[in-house]
Amino acid sequence: MWIPTEHEKYGVVIASFRGTVPYGLSLEIGDTVQILEKCDGWYRGFALKNPNIKGIFPSSYVHLKNACVKNKGQFEMVIPTEDSVITEMTSTLRDWGTMWKQLYVRNEGDLFHRLWHIMNEILDLRRQVLVGHLTHDRMKDVKRHITARLDWGNEQLGLDLVPRKEYAMVDPEDISITELYRLMEHRHRKKDTPVQASSHHLFVQMKSLMCSNLGEELEVIFSLFDSKENRPISERFFLRLNRNGLPKAPDKPERHCSLFVDLGSSELRKDIYITVHIIRIGRMGAGEKKNACSVQYRRPFGCAVLSIADLLTGETKDDLVLKVYMCNTESEWYQIHENIIKKLNARYNLTGSNAGLAVSLQLLHGDIEQIRREYSSVFSHGVSITRKLGFSDIIMPGEMRNDLYITVERGEFEKGGKSVARNVEVTMFIVDSNGQPLKDFISFGSGEPPASEYHSFVLYHNNSPRWSELLKLPIPVDKFRGSHIRFEFRHCSTKEKGEKKLFGFSFVPLMQEDGRTLPDGTHELIVHKCEENTNLQDTTRYLKLPFSKVIFLGNNNQTMKATKESFWITSFLCSTKLTQNGDMLDLLKWRTHPDKITGCLSKLKEIDGSEIVKFLQDTLDTLFGILDENSQKYGSKVFDSLVHIINLLQDSKFHHFKPVMDTYIESHFAGALAYRDLIKVLKWYVDRITEAERQEHIQEVLKAQEYIFKYIVQSRRLFSLATGGQNEEEFRCCIQELLMSVRFFLSQESKGTGALSQSQAVFLSSFPAVYSELLKLFDVREVANLVQDTLGSLPTIMHVDDSLQAIKLQCIGKTVESQLYTNPDSRYILLPVVLHHLHIHLQEQKDLIMCARILSNVFCLIKKNSSEKSVLEEIDVIVASLLDILLRTILEITSRPQASSSAMRLQFQDVTGEFVACLLSLLRQMTDRHYQQLLNSFSTKEELRDFLLQIFTVFRILIRPEMFPKDWTVMRLVANNVIITTVLYLSDALRKNFLNENFDYKIWDSYFYLAVIFINQLCLQLEMFTPSKKKKVLEKYGDMRVTMGCEIFSMWQNLGEHKLHFIPALIGPFLEVTLIPQPDLRNVMIPIFHDMMDWEQRRSGNFKQVEAKLIDKLDSLMSEGKGDETYRELFNSIIPLFGPYPSLLKKIERETWRESGVSLIATVTRLMERLLDYRDCMKIGEVDGKKIGCTVSLLNFYKTELNKEEMYIRYIHKLYDLHLKAQNFTEAAYTLLLYDELLEWSDRPLREFLTYPMQTEWQRKEHLHLTIIQNFDRGKCWENGIILCRKIAEQYESYYDYRNLSKMRMMEASLYDKIMDQQRLEPEFFRVGFYGKKFPFFLRNKEFVCRGHDYERLEAFQQRMLNEFPHAIAMQHANQPDETIFQAEAQYLQIYAVTPIPESQEVLQREGVPDNIKSFYKVNHIWKFRYDRPFHKGTKDKENEFKSLWVERTSLYLVQSLPGISRWFEVEKREVVEMSPLENAMEVLENKNQQLKTLISQCQTRQMQNINPLTMCLNGVIDAAVNGGVSRYQEAFFVKDYILSHPEDGEKIARLRELMLEQAQILEFGLAVHEKFVPQDMRPLHKKLVDQFFVMKSSFGIQEFPACIQASPVHFPNGSPRVCRNSAPASMSPDGTRVIPRRSPLSYPAVNRYSSSSLSSQASAEVSNITGQSESSDEVFNMQPSPSTSSLSSTHSASPNVTSSAPSSARASPLLSDKHKHSRENSCLSPRDRPCSAIYPTPVEPSQRMLFNHIGDGALPRSDPNLSAPEKASPARHTTSVSPSPAGRSPLKGSVQSFTPSPVEYNSPGLSSNSPVLSGSYSSGISSLSRCSTSETSGFENQANEQSVPVPVPVPVPVPVPSFSGSEEPVRKESKTPPPYSVYERTLRRPVPLPHSLSIPVTSEPPALPPKPLAARSSHLENGTRRTDPGPRPRPLPRKVSQL
Repeated sequence: MWIPTEHEKYGVVIASFRGTVPYGLSLEIGDTVQILEKCDGWYRGFALKNPNIKGIFPSSYVHLKNACVKNKGQFEMVIPTEDSVITEMTSTLRDWGTMWKQLYVRNEGDLFHRLWHIMNEILDLRRQVLVGHLTHDRMKDVKRHITARLDWGNEQLGLDLVPRKEYAMVDPEDISITELYRLMEHRHRKKDTPVQASSHHLFVQMKSLMCSNLGEELEVIFSLFDSKENRPISERFFLRLNRNGLPKAPDKPERHCSLFVDLGSSELRKDIYITVHIIRIGRMGAGEKKNACSVQYRRPFGCAVLSIADLLTGETKDDLVLKVYMCNTESEWYQIHENIIKKLNARYNLTGSNAGLAVSLQLLHGDIEQIRREYSSVFSHGVSITRKLGFSDIIMPGEMRNDLYITVERGEFEKGGKSVARNVEVTMFIVDSNGQPLKDFISFGSGEPPASEYHSFVLYHNNSPRWSELLKLPIPVDKFRGSHIRFEFRHCSTKEKGEKKLFGFSFVPLMQEDGRTLPDGTHELIVHKCEENTNLQDTTRYLKLPFSKVIFLGNNNQTMKATKESFWITSFLCSTKLTQNGDMLDLLKWRTHPDKITGCLSKLKEIDGSEIVKFLQDTLDTLFGILDENSQKYGSKVFDSLVHIINLLQDSKFHHFKPVMDTYIESHFAGALAYRDLIKVLKWYVDRITEAERQEHIQEVLKAQEYIFKYIVQSRRLFSLATGGQNEEEFRCCIQELLMSVRFFLSQESKGTGALSQSQAVFLSSFPAVYSELLKLFDVREVANLVQDTLGSLPTIMHVDDSLQAIKLQCIGKTVESQLYTNPDSRYILLPVVLHHLHIHLQEQKDLIMCARILSNVFCLIKKNSSEKSVLEEIDVIVASLLDILLRTILEITSRPQASSSAMRLQFQDVTGEFVACLLSLLRQMTDRHYQQLLNSFSTKEELRDFLLQIFTVFRILIRPEMFPKDWTVMRLVANNVIITTVLYLSDALRKNFLNENFDYKIWDSYFYLAVIFINQLCLQLEMFTPSKKKKVLEKYGDMRVTMGCEIFSMWQNLGEHKLHFIPALIGPFLEVTLIPQPDLRNVMIPIFHDMMDWEQRRSGNFKQVEAKLIDKLDSLMSEGKGDETYRELFNSIIPLFGPYPSLLKKIERETWRESGVSLIATVTRLMERLLDYRDCMKIGEVDGKKIGCTVSLLNFYKTELNKEEMYIRYIHKLYDLHLKAQNFTEAAYTLLLYDELLEWSDRPLREFLTYPMQTEWQRKEHLHLTIIQNFDRGKCWENGIILCRKIAEQYESYYDYRNLSKMRMMEASLYDKIMDQQRLEPEFFRVGFYGKKFPFFLRNKEFVCRGHDYERLEAFQQRMLNEFPHAIAMQHANQPDETIFQAEAQYLQIYAVTPIPESQEVLQREGVPDNIKSFYKVNHIWKFRYDRPFHKGTKDKENEFKSLWVERTSLYLVQSLPGISRWFEVEKREVVEMSPLENAMEVLENKNQQLKTLISQCQTRQMQNINPLTMCLNGVIDAAVNGGVSRYQEAFFVKDYILSHPEDGEKIARLRELMLEQAQILEFGLAVHEKFVPQDMRPLHKKLVDQFFVMKSSFGIQEFPACIQASPVHFPNGSPRVCRNSAPASMSPDGTRVIPRRSPLSYPAVNRYSSSSLSSQASAEVSNITGQSESSDEVFNMQPSPSTSSLSSTHSASPNVTSSAPSSARASPLLSDKHKHSRENSCLSPRDRPCSAIYPTPVEPSQRMLFNHIGDGALPRSDPNLSAPEKASPARHTTSVSPSPAGRSPLKGSVQSFTPSPVEYNSPGLSSNSPVLSGSYSSGISSLSRCSTSETSGFENQANEQSVPVPVPVPVPVPVPSFSGSEEPVRKESKTPPPYSVYERTLRRPVPLPHSLSIPVTSEPPALPPKPLAARSSHLENGTRRTDPGPRPRPLPRKVSQL
């Protein structure tokens, strides 16, 4: 049976449990569980990480831990009773664990590894804490380390800052908000600004001296030197090196490592240097022979210097090598370091051995204890400490020092009868009073133990040696008296014996007879001469002699002879026990000289402070002793001396001696009567303040009042103890009188001079320190009343001295911080005074920082939920006094401009934060009663209204993200909790006072606005939190958004008819709230929308306003990235607004306005889908098709469905920017045209919009035109640029702006030049299908055709698409997918290449038009694309597969033509037709014939530098035909069986036969041309081709062509070489003979449909194989349903023989010259001519007219892609009758008006057509084989006859242009809506005139195509046949942009 657990409540899982049993709960090791019930070794409960799932688990898997339970029962909470630091560590490490893995995924390796180390470190520390064996101090240390690391990790991972108190997390509910703010700020500051260390230390480690010829031991002496003051500032660090230059004692680190301690910040400057002096120990001369002398001398070796500034970068200088220098003359050794620092190069040079000193240096910061902790290894190994010279900046009491520093300076010696100067060595001893030398008290420096004697270094032959060696003598105090120092001088001989001969001595006693020590300074000592063997052991013999020149000369008038030799030393005493000051000694010995007391007390002020603090206790005893002796006589003097000493301790140097005085007062002070005199003198001074002229001394007294009161109080206590409390009343009266005097002097206002106010300021500064002393004698209330009266006497006038005001406030501040204020009784007395002064300052906005601090302290003492009566009363007082002013202050400081300096800005933030914390504290403490009192206190509605507006505004400020740093979530949650509580109280006041007739829009609006931004705060979006954080927040505060949402709903319902005031203004804000993915919040908010629609419907009969606002807001919210993170989540969370939740849609369906409501929802839903897609796509970094497609989709939606003009224009510009970024310049131009079309050439002023300035419509349109032209130019779409150039030129001309007109004409001309001179690449086109539900809405289950990039083939395009959609699967076939694929929860991509089908062939068929021009019309303005798929129908004949080989031809029609505003457009319609094998064969032959003609033509006109392409093409056709290629067609279609079974195909079979014969003739002519140009080495191949050709002819049954047509030239539409321009009309054979053509099937004007380079259509693929080596139809089509084969590959995959034969393929055949390698390029729309359809052919053009002279019935182009096979088979129906007429001029001179489209002419609606792109294949046009033969051929053919009759005529005959009747007008295709963004209208779709932006009125401009030189118009064309321009094109709606 399951029993609820009593004690087993909380545990940790120690082994993973899979939960495989029924109701089992799966657990992982380390999980924490809460246990609810138990039963037979099993527990039931849940894991804390997922409390919703409960289950059972074995008890043995869990380790139980102690915990306490809150709220026992169903909702109980379990809190572990372990140390809070442990709890925090555990939860933090859990959170870090998941984030740490994410770091690895995101490839943030550095942080990943650092965090890993920190986590391991924290786990180790956690173990130490859990074991519990740590000492109290060590535990503190460990916790400090843990919290530091936790904070570091949280900061690195962007987690919240944790408020802590003594390393434990703080519950914000347990402390006041001001205290919480301070804790947060303290941690934030600690993180932000590292505290500058005031103490610094230099670590030095000597490594070695690198020198080539050492051989002697060395001494190295380090010290710090101040070059500014020219003195050493530290003791010396002394170490010895062995002969190899390495430290002598490497095993003792303290011998070669030292720490120079206690450097102040002022000493870290560049003129402080580390100096290193090196002394060698050995022979006198470095180069002497080894046996010259056995005695060792100390001799100078070298010096090195380094500025400490080089170490300030903070890096360790590990292997620093210092250069070692030597002085040029030894006598300058004493100042070599100064010379090196000053760079006096003449005085030193590098040591001869070029030595280098290797050292390691590091600068450490912090106090010495901190350094010991942080660098414990340094101290544990051992390091010597090198102090500063003398006392440090701060003298610590109890510091025992008695060091005498002696500097051996210099000497002056006589020669001593020698011819050369002496080598002098000084030896020093310390001798005690008994004459015995003191052992081990001479220290050369740290790092070396002290010695008993000192030997100076020796300077060679120098009678005035200068040493400047510093020594420290740490002599004990008891040894000082009677001791002296003796210096012995010896001459060191350099002779073999190396003797040291004594020749004199000096001495100096350490203490004078009166007890004073040797004074600091330089002393000139007498050198007493002596004999070499003199014994100086007996000190009595010389101590009576004079020692100093000064004393000697002062006391003795003997001759100067005896004193010629001198020796100088400098002494400096650093002692805490001895003094050199006689006045100090006199004062301490006052009893021996009573007559000197007055003088001694006067001189006390002149004694150095360090001397006084050394003897502080003795001095104080002396003063109070004198006071007891005669208070009348010395009272005032003693008081002044006491004041001097007290103020001395205020100095930072002696600050640390205050505790010494405190101890003295507590323990040693014995003046029981002193209080009377002290009070009397103090009162006397206070009374004199107002009269005294000089206030300095009085101010000194007031500054010392704290300690004076301490002495008074202690003295009174001693007196009370001694007398049993006598004279108590008298004492109280004295104090009262004293404070009365104080109050009087405080209440005085300063008249003129500021001396009085300065004294008041001094008193106020130190007065709060007196409170604690008074509390020792008086009751709390008494003291509080005294203080209240004193502070109340202050003048409140604000214009008095500002500095006094600040001091006054500081005094109030200290009062609030004092012990007195913490007591509730005294607090209630003091609070009114404090608040009074605060109110005055806040009103004036002065000293805000201090005010904030005081307020914070006031609230820190008021804990949360204190329901004590006293606290409630305090809150009453504070609310009445400060709430209003506090709100105003916050408004004031937050509206100020931010300070520029960072320090000021930080200060500003602190003040704001503190005031905010104070306000929140106050509001949190307020109860119902307080709110009621507050609201009742307003006498009028206006006051209440102002208050509510003010508080709502302040709350909005508090909610701002910048109010607190981003990681202060704890603080934000507390603030929000206070805000929502207050709002709930105030909303009641709003309902009661401001509804119905008192309705106030402003205040309600402010309320709703506050509520909305409250809900939208980032810190309340719990969905973004980690599960553990979310759980904590919900447990503590619940979901505050839902609470506020309910409040909004409730208030909205109360509004009634006033709701109309907020429609549509509140739609946006409320919509924002519904975007939050919180179901409860949505449930509350969504009914409001229905309500809004209902009220709007009642008011205006529709809800257009609601709709408009909804749409605008949706757009702006999406662009801000509002809503859920991913597309899927966001989509599912938004649609409920209109979908699954029944609330809105169902409510609407019940309304009378159902239809419009549902329609609105549908529109908004569709817009939302697009916006979500857009927002999602925009998150991607680089521009891709998805981004552009999405923007196009949205732009169209705004235009067509919503008619939102401004949004439409905004998205036009967004799309334009995307195109520019992706360098899609053509698309960018088309996009901008959309905006251009909305404008007119008018002077209407337009407002500033986007990046456009305020300007007229004309100016903006001009600017747009120029930008568009520039983009067309960059996109090489020059034809379109020309049109716009003309448009703008027209405007310039109408305004007579000839300067700009000229520029525009020049620009137009340059564009024409570019068309002719520059190459353009032709893009390929790809069909892409996006299938599956995972695609964005605008792509899902749709197919598009995409224009590829330059040089982009299918494989590259496919890869690009897969990169854009990384989760997509590429489909491996070209078949239409089925429904399962459409509905799949996946992404499928189907991609294959398609062929563009130009709708207008006129320019492409026109002769003489250069390829540069044609290339544009082939790939621009394409609506239709084609894709062929071969298949077998019926039984497949293995012998001849062509019999059953059908082709499925799919035609795709787009919604807009390419190129346009996007690189891809959706397929609007697809048509599938099947082509029979016969039709297929006809098309293959037609295409191959066309290719042959082109190649032959190029060869003849010398356009081909290399004949190889023609050779290969001929070889491919002839060889294939011989080996069965074309013969297979004969076998398939010319057999009797086929003809009988397909009687309907008779015409087609005849046509196929014609084509085969035509091919034979073309081949024959081609061979003739080939023979003429074939190089010698290819002759054998040519011969083989000729032989094979005859075999081929015989297979056709052709023996020989008739003589007259045997060598007939092929008539090519592009004319022929201009060889015999004026010759008689005859054709030119390859060998030059003229022949009259009879009938030739080759004379059809072929339409250049496929490129001359490769067979770019499927048909070309077929022909390459049919006429090649392959006999398999599968190979013919080279297609299988696989992306690797041509079903999904480019239509360029022709067989190798054809591909290689291409003269100018995009593959850039190596056989071609650059001249013939035409390039592909992105192109754009072209002006379209007239429709070319199967029923109505193109109007006859000059090239065709000329050819009509010898064309029969079947003379129509058979390769027109729009013709079906049957239509092609019966061409006679389509022929237009042509009557003969005399010829004008040769087409060479352009005699005929062109109907061909050009970029510059629009004479009829039929002139606008689509020019398709040839998928990637390059068009070289069809150049003429013989232009003159075409144009000058005589005769014409009868149109009725099939046989053409040759009629020789000597003159050329012109061909008239046919005139059409109305019925002959070409029939247009099915009407279709024109795209809003194409440059030209599609006449095939809809008879609409051209867009306003590009239409050009009829003018007498030049003809359409750029005319050839000397071009003239035919007059009858000019007059009769031109069509009139239709009316202006209706503008798209909206026509105008309102002020945009």
